[in-house]
Order: sequence, then C-alpha cells, then structure tokens
Amino acid sequence: MEQKDMIYEGKAKKVFNTDNPEIVIVDYKDDATAFNGLKKGTIAGKGAINNRMTNYLMKVLEEQGVPTHLVKEIDDRRTAVKKVDIVPLEVIIRNRAAGSFSKRLGIPEGSDLKCSTLEFSYKDDDLGDPLINSYMAKAIGAATQEEIDLISQYAFKVNDVLKEFFAGIGIELIDFKLEFGKTADGTIVLADEISPDTCRFWDMKTGEKLDKDRFRRDLGDPEGAYKEVFARLGFGA
Repeated sequence: MEQKDMIYEGKAKKVFNTDNPEIVIVDYKDDATAFNGLKKGTIAGKGAINNRMTNYLMKVLEEQGVPTHLVKEIDDRRTAVKKVDIVPLEVIIRNRAAGSFSKRLGIPEGSDLKCSTLEFSYKDDDLGDPLINSYMAKAIGAATQEEIDLISQYAFKVNDVLKEFFAGIGIELIDFKLEFGKTADGTIVLADEISPDTCRFWDMKTGEKLDKDRFRRDLGDPEGAYKEVFARLGFGA
C-alpha cells in the first residue's frame, strides 16, 4: 500500500490518499489542543500511544459486533483505514457528571448519574461544535432517523464494552466522544479514535485523571497519564 498526497490535516491527525481509492492512511500527531483550538501545545509521544490504543480498542469492539474503519496498523503512528464520509455529529456518552455537562447543569463534577446519557454536537469548529438534538440533526440533513438510531445503538454498545474493559484495568470510563462515518456503500462504521484525547479516564482507586484534562486544565504531566493508560493496556510504559 503506497502513501500518496495529504488530503487533510486536523488538530490531531493527518490523512493521506493511497493507491487504493477506498483506503486512506491516518498519521497521528503529538499536537494537543483544547477549547476548540484556543489552547495549543504538545504531548510528547501521544501520537503513537493514541494510534496503537485506538487500533487495539477497535479490534476489541469489532469482536463485540461494532463495525469500525480499521484496516491495518502500519507503524507506531500510521494506520490504514477505510475511507469514509464522516457523519457531522460528535456523539458523547457520559457515565458520570464531568466537564461541560457539570458546567451547563450545575452538577458537581464526579456526581453519579442515574443512567448513562447520550448527546450530539454538530461538527463545526467555527461554531464551536454546538449541541443539537436528533430533530435538529434530521432537519439540517446531518443524518437520517435510521442513521441516528443505528449510531445511538452502536454508541451505547461501545460504552458497555469499554466500561467493563477499562474497569478490568482499574480505570473508570467517565465520558467519551465518538465519530462515525459512511463507507462507499453507505455502511455506518465507527471512525476517528478512542484514546485519552477523546475519553475521560479516572483511576478507580485514587480518582486521578488519566486523560487530556491534564493538559486542558494544567494539571501537569499529561505524558505520564497517557503512558499510564497505555501501560495498563499491556503495551509497557
């Protein structure tokens, strides 16, 4: 598989065409951003950690019936994936109150929720990825009801699988963001990444934050947090 021209560069990844029109190569960067790009920096080594962690977890999810865009890991930072049209909805699952949820609703961070929640935000950096509901998503053509139902089903399945998985290595999955895409034949698959960039991970014993909040909130040593999660997955620090 030959890597060709770059077709996109985002905040955390670069995407390249290949000699196969249905496959692209994703190259993970060490760049870190927060607050819709207002805060910028670097977390050394996170590109390789996020790449390998994402691929590992996507294989776990595929074994549990969640289709993903994963094709093949190429090296530490690069992975071949199915070329998809991203559904312009960020899907956020929350198991405990934290972050913007706590701020919006005035609920102390860490509070228990009576059930897991699902939110959609409209993927548009210029607008700050505003929250929308399923009716709004349908009205603007972001997704059909059938697509929304399937995405929601997959998102809660991902939550069930990952909550149990991370609990097994002493980590509580507080909340996380997912993105989905459509392949050339219209199949909905899980895309983007699953990593400390997109998930809130808290140590189950100490409550220590093991995710991008360490960068976002200037808590110190984000590199150590990423390495800790990676090590607990069995990759070594």
